[in-house]
This record gives sequence, structure tokens and C-alpha cells, in this order.
Amino acid sequence: MSPGEILQICLYICLLVAATATFGPWMARVLTGETTFLDFFLKPVERAVYRISGIDPEIEMNWKQYARAVLAFNFFGFVLVLLLMLFQGILPFNPAKLPNVPFPLALNTAISFMTNTNWQAYSGEAAMSYLTQMAGLGVQNFLSAATGVGVMLALIRGFVRREASELGNFWVDLVRSTLYILLPLSFALALVLVSQGVVQTFSSYVTATTLAGQEQIIPLGPAASQIAIKQLGTNGGGFFGVNSAHPFENPTPLSNFLEMFVILCIPAALTATYGKMVGSMRQGWTIFAAMMIVFLMTLGGMLWAEYATNPVFGTGALMEGKEMRLGVANSVLWGDVTTLASNGSVNAMHSSLSSLAGGIAILNMLLGEVIFGGVGSGLYGMLMFVLLTVFLAGLMVGRTPEYLGKKIEAFDIQMAMTAVLLPSACVLILTALGCFTEAGRASIANPGPHGLSEILYAFASMTNNNGSAFSGLNATTNFYTLSGSLAMLVGRFGVILPVLAIAGNMVTKKVTPASAGTFPTDGGLFVVLLVAVVLIVGALTFFPALSLGPILEHLLVLSGRIF
Repeated sequence: MSPGEILQICLYICLLVAATATFGPWMARVLTGETTFLDFFLKPVERAVYRISGIDPEIEMNWKQYARAVLAFNFFGFVLVLLLMLFQGILPFNPAKLPNVPFPLALNTAISFMTNTNWQAYSGEAAMSYLTQMAGLGVQNFLSAATGVGVMLALIRGFVRREASELGNFWVDLVRSTLYILLPLSFALALVLVSQGVVQTFSSYVTATTLAGQEQIIPLGPAASQIAIKQLGTNGGGFFGVNSAHPFENPTPLSNFLEMFVILCIPAALTATYGKMVGSMRQGWTIFAAMMIVFLMTLGGMLWAEYATNPVFGTGALMEGKEMRLGVANSVLWGDVTTLASNGSVNAMHSSLSSLAGGIAILNMLLGEVIFGGVGSGLYGMLMFVLLTVFLAGLMVGRTPEYLGKKIEAFDIQMAMTAVLLPSACVLILTALGCFTEAGRASIANPGPHGLSEILYAFASMTNNNGSAFSGLNATTNFYTLSGSLAMLVGRFGVILPVLAIAGNMVTKKVTPASAGTFPTDGGLFVVLLVAVVLIVGALTFFPALSLGPILEHLLVLSGRIF
């Protein structure tokens, strides 16, 4: 690895810390309704949205009302996107005359973008019209991210408020996070991406003649606007089939660095937002530190695996599946960032990574997308592990576990375990079905342990709402589109509902003053315990599957065997 690549990785980490320290507290002001410089421009728009929608921003919801609002809103968005795809052939803004999307694929895609997964069993430029991309998929990129922020805010209010019942207003949370955070940032980023050469046009596809004298169709479209929110909202759905490996989505080293940076920018900064809202910045930085430690561990492991000598080829840093203009280090950094951050975008093919690097990418998702994770969802997912860590620490010292002054009871632990284990069970069950059924095995491109890795990666990605693909697996079959649809729903709402139930239980409790026996949750010891719990749960749950897939493949490669 060159000194320039090392410097770039160090710069990336430093900027991430700086963004967390500055942007996080500002988001706390926005999300709590405090005055910011954007109010002059956006406050009238916010009030107009409430009037048109018939929303009273002063009315708050209990956890069941909040959950019903989340489910109803997401279902409505799902139906609209589904209809757009089913009838796109007769709708405008379709210069390539693309046909209607088949129902199983349309169902899978509508669920995918509703759940912030952005799993794509299609090639964007060959399947989706401009209208579908903009009014359907692009809009869902904003709203699915805003939904994650709303659920996060409800959980925070559950921790902070005392002996209450309301958790805020979902519609207000949705509007403010979209209007004040996601829209302005996406607009600014889209302008920068256009300056770097990312396409943004309504022109028809262009036919060009290659040097060999063959005709080639050059796809175009309003890509920059969707690329901006797909990265900022940890969505990841590519406007073009090869995603951010496409030069029209990611044309320069600067665009590559910026897109990588903004993927983690909001999820990381939300830890500081959390600290500000609970009244203790140390709590936020404790969670950030735990996330950063795992991030550095996985990044170091992937870099080591990619640069180590491959016994089969007698060299390391293999370029197969990677862009020459980006190189190995940028491909590995992007792969680690996206699989940790619930973002399905790729600038290299993960199936071509070394077996251990590919295995770490799978493990990143199997941890539950809690290391930074999705916008909002990463933080509330990590808080489930925080509750489990506090519970275990309480057992060790013989005290009733408490977090932020509130006692952790059996119901809270049951819901936290449900949020952690339900997606895990879904991944393993569906992977087993993929391996033991002819319909599942028929899509495998590579035999042996790599074939298992393809199936495991697919269901880990869909269930944990990541959306990236290992490549090699034919995911357009009915088996994968339908089973994947189920996986995405379980991974999204099987976590959101237990989280809201915990918030509803927590908000009713009184705060117990800290005493000499209270276990501190804002120090180095808690960081170590939290990291250990996250890694142990992931290792114990998925080690057998990983052993039969990427770990076995690595051992076979060491002996000179490939499949």
C-alpha cells in the first residue's frame, strides 16, 4: 500500500471524527426544534407541509400510535413505488421505452427501497425509467432514511423522558429530518458530483461508435441527484447496474472519496446527536468509540487479506473485479464502509475479494449493521446491544441493571433480544433453504464454499437491509426475489417494532439517581464490554456458516486449491 493511500485512509478517519463533533450537535438542534440558520428559508415550507397534510405538530403519540404511523406510511410508499414499476411502460420520462417491470421483481424492488435496503436484482439503465428512478426509488431514498431517524428519536425520548407516555410525533420527525438535513445536504452534494462529471440529464440514451466499429448505447439520466441521497441516506441503490464502479456515477478520485465519506457522515454524527439529546456527550462518544474500534479492526483485516500473497497466483493486491482508476486500497475501504454502514453501493465486485476479505464483508453485515449502520437504524440497533451489555454487567456485579438512570427489566431485554436474534435466524434459515433446494442452488455461479458464501452474502445483505451483492449469484429468480422480500421485511420491521416497544416501556419509568454502585456506561471499560458483546454475539451465531464458506475457502486457497 502506497504512502498516499495510507494518508487518504488517515484523512478519512480524521474527517469522520471532525464531522461527528460538529455536525452531530447541530442535528440535535434541528431534530429538537431549536432555531438554526435554515429556519428563515425552511420554516415556512415546514408549516405549509403540516397545513396541507392536516398534521398538528403539537400532538404527540404513544409507542403504538407511532408504530402504526411508521407502518402505514411505509406501506403507502411501497404501493406507490410498486405501481410506478408495474405501469412504467405507459408513463412519461421513459426515453428508452423500457417495458413494465415483472411483478416478482417489482415487489422485491418496492420492498427493497421501502426498507432502506436497496437490493437490486436488476440493472438500472436496462430496467427502470427516469420517472421510476426519480419519483419512486429516489423519493424512497429520502423517506426510508427519515423513517430510521424517526424511530431513533422515539427511542431517545424513551430514555430521556420521565414517567410519560408520548414519544413525539412521527410526522414531525419525518418532515424535519427530510427538510432540514437530507434535502439540503443532498442538493449540495449533487452539485459537487455534477462538477466532477456525474451525469444529470433528461436526454435520451446516446448511440456511439467504438474504435472497433461497433455501435454502443451510452445510457444517461438524472443520476447525480439520486447518487447524492443514495450515499447520504445509506441507501446504496445504483442508478446504473454496476453502481459506483460506473464512471457516470463515480468518475474521479474526489467523487470516490466524497461518496465514501458521506456514507458514514450522518450515521457517525448521530452518535454525537444522541449524546447531546440525552444530556451527556460522553455517552455519545462512548458509542462512537465502540463503532470506530470495530471499523478499524475490520478495515485492517480486509487490507491485510487483500495485500497478502495469494498462494495460487504467487502475488497479492490482485486487481480482478476492481477498477484500475481506483486501486486496491480504495476498493477495500469502500467495501468495508458500505458493508458496515447498511449501504449497498459498491465500487468493486465483492465476490472478487480474497476469501477472508469477502468473509469480513459478510461478517460486517451479520453483526446487524450496528457499526455506524444505516441512518438512524445503526444507532438504535447499537442501543439494543448497549442494553444487553448493561444487563450482563448488572448480572456480573449483582445489581439491577440501569441505563441513563432507568432500570432495565425483563421486557426490555426480551425485546432487545428479539431485535438482535430475529434477523439472525432469518439469515440462517433462508441460507439453509438456498443451499438445500434446487431453486436456490441453481443460481450459484461458483461451486464449493464460494457458492455458500454467495448465498450467505445475499441473505445477510437483504435481511440486514444492506443491499450490496457478492455478484455471481443470479438473484433475479422467483426464489430469491420472493424469499429476499420476506428477509428485507423481517430485517426492517422485526427490529423497528421491538425498538419502539422498548421506547414505550422506558418512557413510563422514573429516573433513579446514580449511586456508588451504578455501573458507568460512559467510559473505556464499557467500550470494551460493548465491543465484546457485539463481536461475541456475531461470532457465536454465524461462526459455523462462516467456517463452511469464506474461512474454508481461505484454507483451501492456502493449499493451492480454487473453485
